[in-house]
Amino acid sequence: MELQANFIFFVEIIGTVAFASSGAMVAVRKRLDLFGIIVLGVITAVGGGMLRDLMIGNIPPNMFRNPIYVFAAFLTVVILFILFRLRPSLLGGKYMEEYEKIMNILDAVGLGAFTVTGIDTGVEAGYGEYHFLIIFLGVITGIGGGILRDIMAGETPYVLKKHIYACASIAGACLYTLSLEYTRSDLAMVAAALLVVAIRMLASHYRWDLPGIKTE
Repeated sequence: MELQANFIFFVEIIGTVAFASSGAMVAVRKRLDLFGIIVLGVITAVGGGMLRDLMIGNIPPNMFRNPIYVFAAFLTVVILFILFRLRPSLLGGKYMEEYEKIMNILDAVGLGAFTVTGIDTGVEAGYGEYHFLIIFLGVITGIGGGILRDIMAGETPYVLKKHIYACASIAGACLYTLSLEYTRSDLAMVAAALLVVAIRMLASHYRWDLPGIKTE
């Protein structure tokens, strides 16, 4: 059990770094100052968990009671700020292309990890029999920070317009919730997280999008 908890913590830290990086990059593109970059980076990393905790009455949210993820996000953003401040050339060309590829993989891992841990939090809080609720908790944990980031940056949330992102989280959340009825929680968690990562990576590679309506 301790090994499982350590593994989950490790994966969540990876996701935190990826989410904080994406928030920082949005802030950089919006030409925000250091404080703005830190705020967007941190809120992207922990905002989903905060929304989840508020929904189930887990007050104060875990980000305040166990701020390790906030510190990890803060450290990530500060390192990126210093790096890009000293080497602004890294923001363009081949360096940024490689950076985006790596961050895309870590982002997928983070989405999978936060989705299943969001459900796990709901189950531990006593809401395991409310399947729709815990699925929603898993999804909001995975995508909530990105939604807050985009709203604060004055943009349409990414999950509403680009690729299969929220749908990957929904698929993994549904698999985890259904699997809890038939298998061990650790196996269900790993399978669901891997499904999220697989869908997200395939959607990014093949540029899958949900159908929309074209207007003239």
